Amino acid sequence: MILVDSLLDFFLETRKHSEAICEPLEVEDYVVQPVVDVSPPKWHLGHTTWFFEEFILKPHLKNYEIFHEDFSFVFNSYYEAVGKRVVRTDRGNMSRPSVKKVYEYRTYVTEHIKMLFETEQSAAVNDLLEIGIHHEKQHQELLLTDIKYILGNNPLLPKYSDTFEDHPIENHQQDWISVEEGTYEIGHNDNTFCYDNELGRHKVYLNAYQISNKLVTNGEFLEFMDAGGYDRFDLWHAEGWDWVNQNQIKSPLYWHNIDGEWHHYTAPGLQKINKDAPVTHISYFEAFAYAQWKEMRLPTEFEWEISREFFPWGKRWEWTESAYLPYPNYKKADGALGEYNGKFMVNQKVLRGGSVATPEKHTRPTYRNFFHPNLRWQFTGLRLAK
Repeated sequence: MILVDSLLDFFLETRKHSEAICEPLEVEDYVVQPVVDVSPPKWHLGHTTWFFEEFILKPHLKNYEIFHEDFSFVFNSYYEAVGKRVVRTDRGNMSRPSVKKVYEYRTYVTEHIKMLFETEQSAAVNDLLEIGIHHEKQHQELLLTDIKYILGNNPLLPKYSDTFEDHPIENHQQDWISVEEGTYEIGHNDNTFCYDNELGRHKVYLNAYQISNKLVTNGEFLEFMDAGGYDRFDLWHAEGWDWVNQNQIKSPLYWHNIDGEWHHYTAPGLQKINKDAPVTHISYFEAFAYAQWKEMRLPTEFEWEISREFFPWGKRWEWTESAYLPYPNYKKADGALGEYNGKFMVNQKVLRGGSVATPEKHTRPTYRNFFHPNLRWQFTGLRLAK
């Protein structure tokens, strides 16, 4: 449990960081939604604010007056228990509320949270604030990836930032870590923050395996492409092969072949591929096909968790071979917050590790991210196992 003063500072620091992420944007960038998986930056700023208003201020601050009666409808994401909401595909159709009004909303809610926590609160309310902070941190990662998709699909490929390094290099030598067969414990196991899908801690049996201490690089993935990896049906799941052909996939997201040389869209704009940087923006389908081509495989999430102390992580969300399922004795929270994780435990793959877009003080070795196998707008990469 974080002390209340520290928790409030953590809250204020988090609120400022969301706005710092949006600082390089033009006002027109705030409302764009190119595809269903990408939400407009304005919506992220409003939704994270609504979360604090809905789950903390309305039930716990006496005589609290909501900022605007329509904002719950506009900024609710998927919480059925809370009420009606704008259809996800329509988030980019709303020119109103204005960006200015959303920033006023943020200020209003932030000030009222400060007011609430000037008095001593119960452990339950403190826990809600901590969940809200990490919820906003999740959206900070989504903000960065959504902004990259918005700008990276603009025909002008405009620069986002010269300071956000989205393609760092791993300088260590590639090596294989050997792990003996045996029974290991998995899951969160201390009193620091975690999500309910990281509980409860349990034992798993693992066969002996080896795992790479280094992520697959752009240069290595380019070898797969040059060898015809996207044209060989035998490397792909049937669903993955359909996805490749229906969408004419020939390279990772944001890659462009210009005069015979591969470039990709990055935060500073269009740049030549650095072959030494870890490959990113690939789907699970692509990660699996690459591993098949190498006559290896992806690690399970349990293999990843057990061996993660032997390699650096956090540069890429790493696809695993594990389906997103509940741990033993998993129990959803009561009420609307019970919708946070549990109802998504179907048809998704687990990713581990965090990425360059993950904010500070948010990721941890037991963190389980999850996406559908075709998605690749996040900073997703792969690590091989055998």
